[in-house]
Amino acid sequence: MVIWFSTKVRLSVLIMGFLGLLLGSVAVAEQLPIGMAKPTAVGDFQPQGLSYAGVYQLKQTDPNLTGAGIKFAIVSRSITYTDGEPQNDYRPASDHNCFKDTQYIFHDQNLSPAGISAHSTAVCSILFGRDPNAYNEQIGGFHYEGVVPDAQANVYEFWNFLINNVFPCSAPDANVITADIGYQFEEWWTRGVEALAQKYGVTVVVGIGNGSYASDPVLFPGAGGNVIGVGVVKSVESNDVNTGLSRFALVYPEYSSIGPTPDGRCKPDIVAPGNCLAAIADEPNLYEPTGTWSSFATPIVAGTAGLLIQQASLDPNLQQVTARDGGNCVIKSILLNSATKLPYWHKGLLTRDDDHDVPLDYLQGAGIVNAVAASNQLLAGQHLPGDCPPAGWDLNKLNRDSTPANVYKIRITEPSDKMITATVNWNKQFSLTYPFEHDIQKDADIRLELWAVDSNDANQAYLLDYSDSRIDNVEHIYTPADANFTDYEIVVLFSDEHDINQPEISPPYAVAWNVGVKSARDDSLWFDLNADGVVDDLDVNVLLDNLIAGMGTSDRYLFGDINSDGVIDISDLDILMHYINSADDRQ
Repeated sequence: MVIWFSTKVRLSVLIMGFLGLLLGSVAVAEQLPIGMAKPTAVGDFQPQGLSYAGVYQLKQTDPNLTGAGIKFAIVSRSITYTDGEPQNDYRPASDHNCFKDTQYIFHDQNLSPAGISAHSTAVCSILFGRDPNAYNEQIGGFHYEGVVPDAQANVYEFWNFLINNVFPCSAPDANVITADIGYQFEEWWTRGVEALAQKYGVTVVVGIGNGSYASDPVLFPGAGGNVIGVGVVKSVESNDVNTGLSRFALVYPEYSSIGPTPDGRCKPDIVAPGNCLAAIADEPNLYEPTGTWSSFATPIVAGTAGLLIQQASLDPNLQQVTARDGGNCVIKSILLNSATKLPYWHKGLLTRDDDHDVPLDYLQGAGIVNAVAASNQLLAGQHLPGDCPPAGWDLNKLNRDSTPANVYKIRITEPSDKMITATVNWNKQFSLTYPFEHDIQKDADIRLELWAVDSNDANQAYLLDYSDSRIDNVEHIYTPADANFTDYEIVVLFSDEHDINQPEISPPYAVAWNVGVKSARDDSLWFDLNADGVVDDLDVNVLLDNLIAGMGTSDRYLFGDINSDGVIDISDLDILMHYINSADDRQ
């Protein structure tokens, strides 16, 4: 964050001049509970993180969405190793009440009797669990239901997966691969996972790391370009268990690893709630909170991908979603394009300028997963270049000779206060044999443009926004529509800005677009800077600390630019104090 003052002395004077107002106000400031941060509960269902991500709401709309017919490959590391050999204690506790109806198939090396992993149990319960009579002493009775309780669960021990699937580049019999594994360096097997996605079009969803508190950098394979890397949204701090499980704050670098990757690419791709009520491995009737960890945000995104694939399988018009060549790109573009921006979302770092060469936020990615919006994006259907509705997607290619650019034309009848979102992604190219080296010569560099056009006067057209990263294989636009224009063109084209050799024909790309209402600016999440569920003097302290810290050269994420003018300053403090002091008027 850039703090714009001519000198540190001037900053100190301004702060001191404002402290009288602050101290007087804080002394009487009431604790304003976070309201809009709390999701709409769906009955007594748990995990409530699924409600926050829109999963339960989507299921209310279509009760058939249970994951039936969809296969998951869950890759889980053994807990115990002897002389470097895994001891096969990687399995979920399949005798837990919530797994009574789960179809489990286990894959390991049979080196020793299989054992139970508490971590795998929690992950699988968020995906596949179902228990209508669940109970917790602090919460009471509830209905426990994971994202895809009717899906088939293929659980792989990590090394077995590497030997039998990654090394020979042989895809498991699955629609979605998800893993709770991360490594700080790119290795042959992390590239091999990307090669699986490229070759078979299978969607791969992996967490990117648990932030600075866990000393986690951006981890591979979640950091890979062909993988959907998931970060975690922190739950609010509360002594009440139910509050901590149902209300969520922002994404913090302390809890969720922050981009860019070592080679400068954006990660994560998307974020999700991580504190979920999950099954306890050695207690078949009990559940406990997981805490804010990316391992438990990942199954929410992976499960949502599975629901989309199930929807597509039921509609012949959506078959391209499951296409072998580029199908993973369609799912990724749909999830990213439909994600909800949390407060302080900004491409790259928190600065004044729009980053045209950095497609995603280094902390939030494209935003928080939104299952309902993702379903609507999918059901908007595939539309080829030409005249298109305001929402849709396509799976296509570019050809240097015949189609160096594809143009998707949309019309917005009432453009005032509308936001246009567009996303394109494509697979990076890898050798399909060990050690799966990156095949740079076959990589494409694609640019995404948004033009405002006038059908009556071509000279009035202008470039409204664009995304053109030199190294990422995703481009993303999120920008207000121009109230003076109803017609727009979304253009996918080869980038000519960078000095690289483009292939004659691009790998398949997936593009998605939609038009939505501008987000309200009075969301309490903008003000609860310490994530304790209330807006009070403690948040003022955080904002003041961030204001001063921003004077230096630190690249920390400094929340507090409430008015989004590119600086944290007295104006932001004034907005926060006004919000706190008007609490009585809102209650």
